[in-house]
Amino acid sequence: MLPRLLLLICAPLCEPAGLLLIVSPSHPTEGSPVNLTCKMPSLQSSDAQFQFCFFRDAQALGPGWSSSPKLQIANMWKEDSGSYWCEAQTMASKVLRSWRSQINVHRVPVADVSLETQPPGGQVMEGDRLVLICSVAMGTGDITFLWYKGAIGLNLQTKTQRSLTAEYEIPTARESDAEQYYCVAENGYGPRPSGLVSITVRIPVSRPILMVRAPRAQAVVGDVLKLHCEALRGSHPILYWFYHEDVILGSSSAPSGGGASFNLSLTAEHSGNYSCEANNGLGAQRSEEVTLNFTGRRSTRDPLRSLPSPVPQEFPYLNSPTPGQLQRTYENEPREQSVAVHGRQQHSSEQKAQKPWGHIWRTRFP
Repeated sequence: MLPRLLLLICAPLCEPAGLLLIVSPSHPTEGSPVNLTCKMPSLQSSDAQFQFCFFRDAQALGPGWSSSPKLQIANMWKEDSGSYWCEAQTMASKVLRSWRSQINVHRVPVADVSLETQPPGGQVMEGDRLVLICSVAMGTGDITFLWYKGAIGLNLQTKTQRSLTAEYEIPTARESDAEQYYCVAENGYGPRPSGLVSITVRIPVSRPILMVRAPRAQAVVGDVLKLHCEALRGSHPILYWFYHEDVILGSSSAPSGGGASFNLSLTAEHSGNYSCEANNGLGAQRSEEVTLNFTGRRSTRDPLRSLPSPVPQEFPYLNSPTPGQLQRTYENEPREQSVAVHGRQQHSSEQKAQKPWGHIWRTRFP
């Protein structure tokens, strides 16, 4: 008699009585909303008022008990999968429960992984900030992003976050950062790589060095002077300009480094100061000046024509860090045998030795 009495008391509390849980959509994907509706088909407008509550795996959802028979979950995730049901309670504390409904949230695999740069185009100035942005067009849940450098695939960083994009930052770009990069994204369905992106680090030119080459120790009118200008650092291509007393003589381009040269046929007006300028679009740099004086045309009776071989092909002059202090010295000769680039005076010992023509003269910085 007692078990039958308990069954009569529990029946209205534990068994569904026309109460339905409607799930829309029934097969949700991660990141999408789900609407839950607790419906009582036999409910009439004259019936008592109900309070509703929704549950997942014995845990109440939303605000708990409410007069609304509907509940929206704005974003469903994989971990929200589980058993759902609703309950309705009358003013007399009579509780009705719906049947359980299993909701499985589906994850969307990552797709269309791409790598972009900031600044755009993969070009960054040396010393500036570079950001590599890894993105996926599709993919839900926690996504793991990985960044790699070079064809070998040196891993730079790994991030896991619930987002379709992630960033890797190089605060100060260096020349060594010029390389190919790619990223990989995955959310449990296997890694998906992006394409390769080439990074170019643009380097402003350094102050160029001007070298002046002449066919003899003391250049004269009619000789061909070779001006060679080179910046030791700087992104290519580099455009070089050559100047005499701040008047442009000409220009030449170095598409792949190594400097550029300009040939000048000397006239009596070509004595003076020479300089060059390098520019690769990131700012121009001017060399220090080289001061040269030239004599008149040689006489046909010039005894230098009968000097023994070998005769050096050219004599280089370099601009020095302190203008006016540049010297040319002989190899294997005492230091006092020297000639200033900007002057014509010679020591008597040099005139007596007559040795300059047997040696190449090089620059020496005091």
